[in-house]
Amino acid sequence: MPVDATSPARHPFGALPSRPGSQPALREQNQQRIIRALVSSGPQTQAELARQTGLSTATVSNIVKVMALGGMVSTMPTTSSGRRALSVILNDNGSVAAGVDIGRRHIRVVLAGLDYRVLQEEARPLPLGHSAAQGVEAAADLLDKLLDQGRINRPALLGAGIGIPGPIDRRTGTVVQGAILPEWVGINIRETFGERLRVPVFVDNDANLGALAQVAWGPHSSVDNLMFMKIGSGIGAGLVLNGALFYGNVGITGELGHTTISEHGLVCRCGNRGCLETVASTSTMIELLSRGTTDTVNTQDIVTRALAGDTATLRVIDDAGLAIGRAVAHVANLINPELVVVGGPLTELGEILLQPIRRGLTRHAVPIIGESTTVRMSSLGDRAEALGGAAVVLSQPGLTTRPLAPL
Repeated sequence: MPVDATSPARHPFGALPSRPGSQPALREQNQQRIIRALVSSGPQTQAELARQTGLSTATVSNIVKVMALGGMVSTMPTTSSGRRALSVILNDNGSVAAGVDIGRRHIRVVLAGLDYRVLQEEARPLPLGHSAAQGVEAAADLLDKLLDQGRINRPALLGAGIGIPGPIDRRTGTVVQGAILPEWVGINIRETFGERLRVPVFVDNDANLGALAQVAWGPHSSVDNLMFMKIGSGIGAGLVLNGALFYGNVGITGELGHTTISEHGLVCRCGNRGCLETVASTSTMIELLSRGTTDTVNTQDIVTRALAGDTATLRVIDDAGLAIGRAVAHVANLINPELVVVGGPLTELGEILLQPIRRGLTRHAVPIIGESTTVRMSSLGDRAEALGGAAVVLSQPGLTTRPLAPL
């Protein structure tokens, strides 16, 4: 659902959240609550919106005035309980936002309307070790295909939110060392995608977009402090603190996969030893389950075997889950999140993966934190990052309120 705490403030490669607790951040969050109510229940009076959102009638009135001036809503006189009232209607000018998720072996593109309804969606495989040029071309081709399928004119495209599996320096907009796509290191993603797609581009780490999706599209819109964990070839986290995405100093946060778990463990791609990714990533699980066999194991095989009760697979998942829970505990002890949401290609495992994560969390966290932190699987599956990318575009008032370009 369309609750999004990001602000229209810009950094070199996209949108930064307003300062947590600031008036702009609160105003945007309240505006998205009103949009959500209009999407779910249709036109309503301001009094009805106040009751549904929990906001005061004065707050609703002020926000509706701003939205009406920007063209996001229309108002018309009506009557309610025999009294004069103002009905609020969400406008739809046909604009769409694109969300693009680029992974180590895949690309996914979604197109969403202003009402946060997914209009088109498709995923394609990418070759392992693909270059930035290959990724950009795949994104452009798939975007064009979805626009054609949906009979959507290109001027209706507001922009594209791009998710990359790796740290991005917010000062320069470039992918930095430690990305799961080493071929992309040093690439200015915003410029590269902007030149090819010819629309405003907003780029972020995929885990950050996954976290945003949980509150913008998932069932956790009322959660102010949330941690999203993406478990795949790499392991990363996105943090929503006090209702806004947290970026830290230079934009590199949530690199949970490079938390040291075993001091004398394997050397990680980041150069350190014994990182979480070396014991709990899907790549590590595949390597362990491939030993002593000529069979080719992939991520879906892990899920299928675990659900079928394969002993070796369940042991590998249990060990990985305990290690992940230990890393989550270190973060939970610092920020005390209300909710930890687990995403990535293993979401079908459900409690098979969640149970060891919870055990690791409660074993290594301060008792009251371990007991009060909820751990759940994402309901968005492998769509979360692309949906988060679309949400970033839809959160830009300067884009969503502009009239469509002439055809």
